[in-house]
Amino acid sequence: MTIDDPVALAEVRAAFEEYERALMADDVAAMDRLFHDAPTTNRYGVGEVLYGIEAIREFRKGRGGSPQRRLGRVAITVYGDNFATADAEFFREGSDRRGRQTQSWVRFADGWKVVSAHVSLEGNTH
Repeated sequence: MTIDDPVALAEVRAAFEEYERALMADDVAAMDRLFHDAPTTNRYGVGEVLYGIEAIREFRKGRGGSPQRRLGRVAITVYGDNFATADAEFFREGSDRRGRQTQSWVRFADGWKVVSAHVSLEGNTH
């Protein structure tokens, strides 16, 4: 298995960056295009647990946009031709508290799509 084929890596990085732009602009249609349209697509957020694309869509419609943030370290790895992970640190505007985002990406006939996502904020570990 090839890890981090340069072409696939560039494709996933571009999709990841497109998603980040859409998130910061509250472009719900663009975010929706980048998530796999299936009941098996899941997203765990800071305060929500969403099973299936319909639950994710409903959440986005009612949220009123994501808190603005800047990215820290981003690590993207592509395994073979059709699967990738993207792990990112982020910092919300006005806060130095670190957030974390993990996405699993799969290449489908219509491009790279998120099939699973998890967003969390660091808290006390004691």
